[in-house]
Amino acid sequence: MEYPDIIYTKENGIATITLNRPDKMNAFTPEMSDSLYRAVEDSANDKNVRVIILTATGRSFCAGADVRAMAQRFDKPEAEQKYEMARSERVSLHLLMQRCDKPIIGAINGVAVGGGLDLACACDVRIASDKARFAEVFVRRGMMPASGGTYFLPRQIGIDKALLMACTGDMVDAKEAERIGLVTMVVPHDELEIAVMELAEKLAKGPPLAIQRTKRAIYEGLEMNLEETLKYIGPIINELNQTEDHKEGATAFVEKREPVFRGE
Repeated sequence: MEYPDIIYTKENGIATITLNRPDKMNAFTPEMSDSLYRAVEDSANDKNVRVIILTATGRSFCAGADVRAMAQRFDKPEAEQKYEMARSERVSLHLLMQRCDKPIIGAINGVAVGGGLDLACACDVRIASDKARFAEVFVRRGMMPASGGTYFLPRQIGIDKALLMACTGDMVDAKEAERIGLVTMVVPHDELEIAVMELAEKLAKGPPLAIQRTKRAIYEGLEMNLEETLKYIGPIINELNQTEDHKEGATAFVEKREPVFRGE
């Protein structure tokens, strides 16, 4: 299967999805959006994939929508109709990412603005290069965040800072992004790939069933109170208690060795 405008690889339980339009700051085209959607969907459904990395080539992570490419689409009614039909038959990319039970690590290698920032925010963990910068630039075009920013930002950085970013469009550097909680951690640019891979490998070696249930419980819990959350996770705990991974974890602890989790 072909994935235009991205590079998609899978190795040792890690799926890596790389935006690949460096000459256009990895701005979205319809083709890239479709490829990205299909790659996330494929990773989510592949039992051999335990963790997903989302990153980009060049000096930018993603500059949002490629307005020129979007405009050209309207000059081709048949292509536009096909694209809109595909969109109408599936959930949004950001919802797909949140519904994917496997952890998604965003490796933010450079500028992430507009839809690019919303894409970064949809990742479960964000590790940023010290050269990365972030902005919700929609307001500068007389618009508002269009792809999940109004949902993600207040939950990740608080209501006041979310309003500030969304209503000013001001740029935030990597250091400030880490301070306010927009990214999980910042590393030197040359160490980004190493830091991301170390985390991905650690997660890939972990118990996939427990990790996937944990991600799901955390997102579901955002809409629950404590009592509802405890009722929700009770059956999941009972389920995990019966898994081979749980037995392996307990046995490895007693035997003082590293466990080998098989997702069973």
